[in-house]
Amino acid sequence: MASQAPSQNGDSLQSNGVSAHSTSVDNTPPVQTQITLAGKIIAITGANRGIGLGIAECCLVNGAAAVYSIDLAESGPEFEQLSKRFNGKLFAVQADVTKEETVTQAIEEIVAQAGALHGMVINAGRTNHKSALDFTKEEIEALFAINMFGAFYSARAAARQFIKQNTKGAIVFTASMASYRPNKRVPSAPYGASKAGVRNMTHTLAMEWAKYGIRVNSVSPGLVKTTMTYWVPQQPDWEQQLNYYGGMPRLAEVQELGGAYVYLLSDAASYTTSIDIPVNGVIGIC
Repeated sequence: MASQAPSQNGDSLQSNGVSAHSTSVDNTPPVQTQITLAGKIIAITGANRGIGLGIAECCLVNGAAAVYSIDLAESGPEFEQLSKRFNGKLFAVQADVTKEETVTQAIEEIVAQAGALHGMVINAGRTNHKSALDFTKEEIEALFAINMFGAFYSARAAARQFIKQNTKGAIVFTASMASYRPNKRVPSAPYGASKAGVRNMTHTLAMEWAKYGIRVNSVSPGLVKTTMTYWVPQQPDWEQQLNYYGGMPRLAEVQELGGAYVYLLSDAASYTTSIDIPVNGVIGIC
């Protein structure tokens, strides 16, 4: 059998996609050059439908051993169809992410069933778009309860599990293009602020938890085709808006976000932390 030719830097690529280089000069671990989630147990908050379910599908397509949705709502027919498609590798665990103890219990349940946790996608959230002058105190608090506090509780629960099992885990937040700039047509100061907080939290937690080998990143979707955005293409001047702003003249399918999450969850991203990946085909709007 012919041996593999070494690369110019002395490394060679093994058949499993791992670059086997010498560690005599530094402490760099073997590098995974193939983007795959093979063997990984992934948990996703808010994955019973919408963006979260699309992320779950992409994780399973890319080899995840099992994906668990942590969600307060009951799973629907789309969830059950996806679970059947992947031979029961998709599971639902009920929990309220605004209560840290229930998220912790959900993760403990996942580990008891699957044996470990390798990646956590913090996706659960809610939106409410209207003039800042019209928001009630209760509406603002409801947005921050899940988008900010729930995200923090979920991240901390996952990090504690990674540390407990001595795993160099990956955490990926779902932020939003609204965290970068307002959407003039459908503004929401509280929503944008809550998602900007998620991006800031990404950077801070990445800094704090790097010593444990935990990577923390985020993805910022633009307009995605879900039940929350059904009304967007129905606006009478929607096509005119797209022509004005430029880019791809449509909303994203939920599965089109998945590649960014899969990369950040994979060992191919072993040197990637504290970044945000915007996924937005319509250039001038969120």
